[in-house]
Amino acid sequence: MTHPLRPSVAHLSDDDLVSEVKRLAGCVRDVTAELIAHLAELDARRLYLGAGFSSLFAYCTAVLRLSEHEAYNRIEAARAARKFPLVLDRLRDGSVNLSAVRLLAPHLTSENHEELLASAAGRTRRGVEELLVRRFPRPLVPSSVRKLPSPSPVPSGAPGRTLFSHEPAATRPPAPDPLPAPPRRALLVPLTPDRYKITFTARAETCEKLRQAQELLSHQVPDGNLAEVFDRALSALVVELTRKKLAATPTPRPARTTAPGSRHIPAAVKRAVWARDRGRCAFVSRSGRRCEARAFLEFHHADPHALGGEPTVRNIALRCRAHNGYEAELVFGPRRTATRSGTSSPSVAVRRAAANDSPRPPVPPPRAPGPGSPGR
Repeated sequence: MTHPLRPSVAHLSDDDLVSEVKRLAGCVRDVTAELIAHLAELDARRLYLGAGFSSLFAYCTAVLRLSEHEAYNRIEAARAARKFPLVLDRLRDGSVNLSAVRLLAPHLTSENHEELLASAAGRTRRGVEELLVRRFPRPLVPSSVRKLPSPSPVPSGAPGRTLFSHEPAATRPPAPDPLPAPPRRALLVPLTPDRYKITFTARAETCEKLRQAQELLSHQVPDGNLAEVFDRALSALVVELTRKKLAATPTPRPARTTAPGSRHIPAAVKRAVWARDRGRCAFVSRSGRRCEARAFLEFHHADPHALGGEPTVRNIALRCRAHNGYEAELVFGPRRTATRSGTSSPSVAVRRAAANDSPRPPVPPPRAPGPGSPGR
């Protein structure tokens, strides 16, 4: 166990630690709003010019030691707040954050700023983007595939390597191989409420598969439209994955009897649990918040298999990997059962009793999955 920066933090109870973190987050929001207000006035007076900087951005990065991203977000928020002071109130109460303000800023007007800020309250960045494209649709982009430039190693001693070099060839160290170009980050940008721009980098083999798919679909998709080809490919992939992971099929076989004590979860149980939990982690905190994770889902035994829990619909629920591990630690303790002082962790029975004292997550109402669907 590493020593905390402030030893006093280690002595806080769980509830006190959570309360203190929330209080500090509120302080950060207050300080951020004050900084935004002061930056707006500093920008209006152009005091950065007298300090020897050509822009507020340069002043923020050099004098205030903000990162480029931090400076950009705060400058955009400051200029929006100067026009619409309500922005500062929303930053203070946490209903919107700096990323949301930066996205909203180009669209705020005296007529819509109150309603737009209210609509964006509590939304994630993706939620704000989707809100904006509903109000301000963007033009669609044409489908395209292009080859990215890739650096190739230059042999040592090639003529082009000796340009502008006055060092004798015998003493020059061999030129290192150029680093490979970093992969570009995949982008998913909403353009209209039902249209997205998707950008990603693919291998040559993937492009060849795409070409083959276009050729095989030439009767159904004569123009080889990439969006249509990918939609059909993903539809087939989702059906295949749900068949493998959930045994989803339009004609399921009769359920087989599971031997007592078996870890095997019957296909019928998987289908029913996925439909009931709607393809989402079903962990619910003590405050009543349900986890929103839909990736890395696992089938969790409410009563652990090691303690006699059976693979039934009532005892199985969906958990994300993190919450599945978390609930296992509540019952069995961390993987390391010995503490730093050498004492053992509480017994399994004690931990299980403590875990059972916490409220069991409610079971969502069942919902029948559609054909070929896992019920999400």
